[in-house]
Amino acid sequence: MSTGKPAAAIALAGMLAFLATGIAAQCLRPDLDWMRVPNSFYLIGPWGGMVRAGYYAMALALALLGVGAYSELAPAARSAAPLLLFVMGGAALALTAIETTDTWNHPPTLHGYVHGVAAQTAFLCTATAMLLQSWRLRGDARWRRWFRPAFPYAALCFVLLWVQAFWRALPRGLSQKALILLMLGWLLGAAWQLLRGHGEASA
Repeated sequence: MSTGKPAAAIALAGMLAFLATGIAAQCLRPDLDWMRVPNSFYLIGPWGGMVRAGYYAMALALALLGVGAYSELAPAARSAAPLLLFVMGGAALALTAIETTDTWNHPPTLHGYVHGVAAQTAFLCTATAMLLQSWRLRGDARWRRWFRPAFPYAALCFVLLWVQAFWRALPRGLSQKALILLMLGWLLGAAWQLLRGHGEASA
């Protein structure tokens, strides 16, 4: 029995939990300027445990999405690279939630450094995994038609990741949240397609 659909179902639930806790945090923390403050600040203080739980749910979701996609694709189209990158992205995201970020007007700390490296690793691994996983769809006749929307979307997210990283004039909170929402859109779409087994329709 394929593990693709059960993995996709759990992954979808984890992504929705991450989205729900993220939106709730914006409403429950009016003391934080959402346009200037990165998501990491919501892990500290009131409701930080809720946000952290959302991060853990998303970490599991990334790993399971990789497992689900690997299971559903034809053997010739499978690649360990996106699977490993999704797992690494999930592990890095969990570490991001564990380690506390440095805050403004405070000296840098080791845990703040680890948090920052883990967060960037999570972004980079996930965006690269999305790109590679989209590319692999070409090798499976059942899923090939989803290559056309999936690959350009993933490529856009990959480019915007670097724009957000190097264009320091952008409002950090706004640009980071926009990038997260865009990447989450691809991830939710991928999990939904795996769950519904839409690749079977073109078999």
